[in-house]
Amino acid sequence: METVNTAGHLYLVGVGPGDPELMTYKAVRILKSTPVWAVPKARSNGTSSALAIVGGLIDTHEKTIIELSFIMKKVVLGAQVDPEQAEAWKTSADEVIALLDKGQDVAFPTLGDVGMYSTAFYLLTMILERRPDTRVTIIPGITAMSACAAGMNMPLALGDDVLAVVPATFEDERLRSILTSLDAVILMKVYRRMDELIDLLTELDLLNHATLIERCGMPDEHVYTDIRETRGKKLHYFSTMLIRKKHYRCTQ
Repeated sequence: METVNTAGHLYLVGVGPGDPELMTYKAVRILKSTPVWAVPKARSNGTSSALAIVGGLIDTHEKTIIELSFIMKKVVLGAQVDPEQAEAWKTSADEVIALLDKGQDVAFPTLGDVGMYSTAFYLLTMILERRPDTRVTIIPGITAMSACAAGMNMPLALGDDVLAVVPATFEDERLRSILTSLDAVILMKVYRRMDELIDLLTELDLLNHATLIERCGMPDEHVYTDIRETRGKKLHYFSTMLIRKKHYRCTQ
């Protein structure tokens, strides 16, 4: 006789870059219908940016909301994970598993898209190690880079462009090689490295090809067409840089 899986269903939901109206119809439908939300936050005494986005469009009063604290440190795939970070992932996975084992469906809203530098996949890995038969559905979301490009009325990639998406935590030599050899580059997580990036882009004569968007789609969005203006400034975590070397036109 086949065993019926009575555990809850886990939904990993991309909620977009910040503007609640950029959540997909499916994301809104799943979040509305799922009674329990497990929301990520970077610090135990902080707030959840994903929850703030969702709360701008969906009433949260009748939801059971579980806050999961994640340690935000650099992750290098294939290398040893920071013990404190691994413990935070494990604790969060155990909390979600306890809810699923009670038969409760759980939604995990995450910034941007689930598949793009999201904590959701670290959590999912931990859960599947303990509960391989967990039922999981992933709802993709609009990425920050897509929203930034749209806001600037420019393409991410066009024609024969080769596009790279790079976390700016990369070491300078690797980043220099990418910037030198590729046509279009998106730099994520630039908020702590702007002074170094300004120097590097100056060296490569790419300053006039770079645009920085801070808090894309939010009421206090700030666009820097001259990224030198950011030198010495404390930027928000939601900062993305677009670099395009080629101009584009559709006429002869």
